[in-house]
Amino acid sequence: MAPSLPSMEWRSCQDVPERHSLQCSYLQAGDNTFTVDSRYNFTRVVGSGAYGVVISAQDTHLNSRVAIKMVPKAFQDEIDAKRILREIKLLKHLKHDNIVGIVDMMPPMTRYVDDFHDVYIVSELMETDLYRIIYSKQSLSIDHVKYFTYQILRALKYIHSANVLHRDLKPSNLLVNSNCDLKICDFGLARGVLDDSQMKDQSKRPLLTEYVVTRWYRAPEIMLACHEYDKPVDVWSTGCILAELLARKPYFPGDDYIDQLNLITSKLGKLPDKDLEFVTSEKARRFMRKLPNNKVVPLSKQFPNAPPECIDLLRQMLQIHPSKRITVEEALKHPFMAQLHTEEDEPVCEAPFDYSFEDEKLHRIRLQELIWEEVGDFRPQCLPAAPRRDGTRPPTVAP
Repeated sequence: MAPSLPSMEWRSCQDVPERHSLQCSYLQAGDNTFTVDSRYNFTRVVGSGAYGVVISAQDTHLNSRVAIKMVPKAFQDEIDAKRILREIKLLKHLKHDNIVGIVDMMPPMTRYVDDFHDVYIVSELMETDLYRIIYSKQSLSIDHVKYFTYQILRALKYIHSANVLHRDLKPSNLLVNSNCDLKICDFGLARGVLDDSQMKDQSKRPLLTEYVVTRWYRAPEIMLACHEYDKPVDVWSTGCILAELLARKPYFPGDDYIDQLNLITSKLGKLPDKDLEFVTSEKARRFMRKLPNNKVVPLSKQFPNAPPECIDLLRQMLQIHPSKRITVEEALKHPFMAQLHTEEDEPVCEAPFDYSFEDEKLHRIRLQELIWEEVGDFRPQCLPAAPRRDGTRPPTVAP
């Protein structure tokens, strides 16, 4: 049985602080009260979960449909708040047809930044996601599979050119419209790509954990505790999604990371000892050596309805050794993508994403201030600088 979604109840705002030149409405969605600009006429609740509630609405100014995500008590957990800030900054920086875009944010209805609790993000509205399509009765042709995969790769080329790893690609994070347009969402786990100087400087290497990417789409190098993983992790996830599109079921549905690695080697083959040099942990190398050396069924037999070009691309995406995995640029030029590939229409990002805001100690009130500033970029006329309740000022950041 599908989970019940919150009901909606409307009333007009009466208690908005005078300094906000904003007319707004209230929406009661279950236990959550939305306070939003009255330019948005609400349609329905489209999703509800641990992250909050998402509703669809009509933007009466632009005559377009939007999704409004409310994250209640967003600053209760500093890690979650940092993830929200990162995602807002990333989505503002990444402007691409295949990446969901932020179009507005709601100003906090509070006098002091300390009282800023709920974050509202307005984005383009998509009709469904790839997970729902895969597990629906909708027929999927090879052309569908090809077009969805192409759009993921096209977005990844742009994302990676901004020195960003998505790190959480999975069907539910791929939003889709009825015309098959696809957009990647949920950049809360994204991280920067290290350049050569950072790789040499131990102090600048981030501690990358294996607890990223939903397990079934997680690259082997993440599970094997290789802390310097890179762009190939997103290619692996895309390969898992391609296999899932073909089979209409998860390709590596592991119960835990040991089962996951067993599944991977049983379907793709065990790596020879000489190819384990990318595994930096001796314990992980010993584990890989002890895995059974079972006979592997060829991918062409595992996916008998897929054309040879598709099987070849899948094989190159799902190379266990990350340096042997096909790159995004190579995948776009692969024969399976020949029908769709146009290099002039596969842009790169104009500038790398700046992660320097994460160098600052981001405690709760500082996170409130930084997200308030992000809202101010969308609402400069109705959102003055946020004072702290104790009268102190936020720290100044050296240029």
